[in-house]
Amino acid sequence: MLPVLLLCAHARAADIYLSYAADGTPLISDSPPQNLDAQTHADVYDDIDVWWRDVVPGQYLPNGVPMPNLDRIANLNQYDSAFTQASQKTGLPAELIKAVAVAESHMNPHAVSPAGARGLMQMVPSTAKRMGVTDTFDPWQSIAGGANYLAQQVKAFGSYELALAAYNAGPRAVTQYGGIPPYVETETYVARVIGLYELFRDTRPVLP
Repeated sequence: MLPVLLLCAHARAADIYLSYAADGTPLISDSPPQNLDAQTHADVYDDIDVWWRDVVPGQYLPNGVPMPNLDRIANLNQYDSAFTQASQKTGLPAELIKAVAVAESHMNPHAVSPAGARGLMQMVPSTAKRMGVTDTFDPWQSIAGGANYLAQQVKAFGSYELALAAYNAGPRAVTQYGGIPPYVETETYVARVIGLYELFRDTRPVLP
């Protein structure tokens, strides 16, 4: 199923929008805010950064997904020690955990989604509580909690792809469909994270 998934993601990678609430809180969503100019669909319109559209022309992640401009992420390597620690505790590759953080929040520890997911790893409060996270905006707690949750999904479903689908769409959806749910958002998400993971693993490893 994965080759089809990657072709779909390459052809129709969904946009991720970063906007800001009145108090300055970052808001991440896969739906354009109401004040986005649908005609110009500009990469930056007012305070909206369609950040996954900021790709490096002609370059792709190892699995064919357009290469995001990672140089725009000033703190890309800031939490590598936290990813390493989470890797040691869960057995997951540090590069996979980091890939989730990049795809989920653009490495913004203060990110809040319209659905209420928070922090680097974008956990909703109920999941964060189950993972022992008391402060979702604390990068170390967020990374540890998100890694623990992802490791649970790997154990439950047996592969990174299915675990990532569960992280995005929920374990129930993966069980219901017997694989990656046929949601464009989830298919795109899995492809992006796997592509980032392979990139980090092969050329930009996490350093303790």
